[in-house]
Amino acid sequence: MKHYLVIAMRRPGFDPAVVAPHLAYLDDLHARGLLASAGGFADGTGGAYVLQGIDSLAEAQALADADPLARTGSSDLTVREWKLANRGGR
Repeated sequence: MKHYLVIAMRRPGFDPAVVAPHLAYLDDLHARGLLASAGGFADGTGGAYVLQGIDSLAEAQALADADPLARTGSSDLTVREWKLANRGGR
């Protein structure tokens, strides 16, 4: 199964009001089985989430582009295919 890492970095002037719509968007992705994991960076500069069950980088990019963080211009979102390694807990 392919996974895609979406990294969201806050832009200057980030509006905290976008956080609630962003979290609702992530909840929707999770309900659809497309979100594997998500979280914010400890320093408050942004966060990341992992998409699963996506057929292509273009589809993952389209989902990231639909995120309220991207639609409002509050954050820069970068999408990369991510090869997860299963190394027995290493």
